[in-house]
Amino acid sequence: MLPNRASWIAAAKVEANFDAARLRTMIKPTLLERLRSSAVRALLTAYLAACRAFAALGRSKRPAAPDGCDVLLTGTFHSRNWVAAHLGPLAASSRCARVRVVTSVPLPPIEKVEALAPPPSLEWLLGQVGARLAYFAWMALRTRPHVVGGYHLLVNGLAAILVGRIAGARSLYICTGGRTEVLDGGVWGENRLFGRLAAPQPGIERQLVGAVNAADGVIVKGPRAAAFMRQRGVRVPMHFMTGAIEWRRYSPQAVPRDFDLVLVGRLVQVKRVDVFLRTVRLLCDRRPQTRAVIVGDGPLRGELERLANDLQIAAAVHFAGHQEDVASWLHRGRVFVLTSDSESLALSLMEATMCGVPSVVSDVGDLAALVHEGVNGYLIRDRTPEQFASCLSRLLQDEPRLARLRAETRRASLHLRVDAVGRKWDVILDALVTQGIVPAGVRSLA
Repeated sequence: MLPNRASWIAAAKVEANFDAARLRTMIKPTLLERLRSSAVRALLTAYLAACRAFAALGRSKRPAAPDGCDVLLTGTFHSRNWVAAHLGPLAASSRCARVRVVTSVPLPPIEKVEALAPPPSLEWLLGQVGARLAYFAWMALRTRPHVVGGYHLLVNGLAAILVGRIAGARSLYICTGGRTEVLDGGVWGENRLFGRLAAPQPGIERQLVGAVNAADGVIVKGPRAAAFMRQRGVRVPMHFMTGAIEWRRYSPQAVPRDFDLVLVGRLVQVKRVDVFLRTVRLLCDRRPQTRAVIVGDGPLRGELERLANDLQIAAAVHFAGHQEDVASWLHRGRVFVLTSDSESLALSLMEATMCGVPSVVSDVGDLAALVHEGVNGYLIRDRTPEQFASCLSRLLQDEPRLARLRAETRRASLHLRVDAVGRKWDVILDALVTQGIVPAGVRSLA
């Protein structure tokens, strides 16, 4: 695909805003793009046939062990904080004996978690992703874990589902991106293959749903993601599971709040940081002293810095880049902001909530599971700079209201502690390794 056409298609997807019918009127696929779609459908057809075959021919599942489950995972990890938030509570579960993670990046030290890197020769031969998935399959066959799992359906979840059937392990698809992992065949997502599909693909979406139904369980971040999956035809057991936050590190601190707004996230299209910058421009017109910080890095950083210059707000917005100590930046903010077009339950929102920073965020995905309107923040349904600026302008000028929101925000975060989330993993692992039945009182959709 030519670079200028790729950019044009990306812009069209932003304008269409998850409206498949509108996107079809905007884009006429080229012959190459139609061939790519046909190739993806053929690959998924072969994949589903392999899943059915290995369901009959694969190994029997390993019985439960008294000391807990062996878990083998893989995924693409962009942040050490994200890894700690998601692997930490799993490893803390009393039903987990060990977690092995096949990854090409270093992991933070976590008790019971072991990183497994594919050999350099395999990466040279298959590329980074191919080597990681091949090594994941090999380790599953060699170590015979109780559970195999993949973060994000495309392609780690797909790999885990098939590998589970081959190796005799229970497969777990961990949905980290919400509906974009399945919707219209993954056309709205960031996967380098599926995201390059120019037009919505209902046939590919049905194939992806079929793949999800071959899993032994699905982890979603909240009720909206679960409702979407059910509406699309997913029938396997689903469990609600957030990440977890180390509460001492993210406790509110008595430090100067020298930024009015703080945004934490990767600088990619779905985060719509351009909307955040235009919001800052409107706020500066009303409050010239407005200051904002963007914590995170990504492929759009240069473009966003140029936009800040064009909007004449470069002095008001600090691009902090990637930071390991996100908590120290959140503590300096008066309000946390997310302007995303799509989310599941963002780790950055969980971190801000634990820090006691009120939030003004897009009403997308499962963000509403943590932000309660007027209690600890606000949800913006019409995600325009004008709507964000209107809400933030009133809030920044009302310090008593901000103080009340801060107190409620911290209280709303206590269920995100590592020990609390670890206990949820106890139940899910027991359910996977025994009859797949979740006991009453646990938030799951069977």
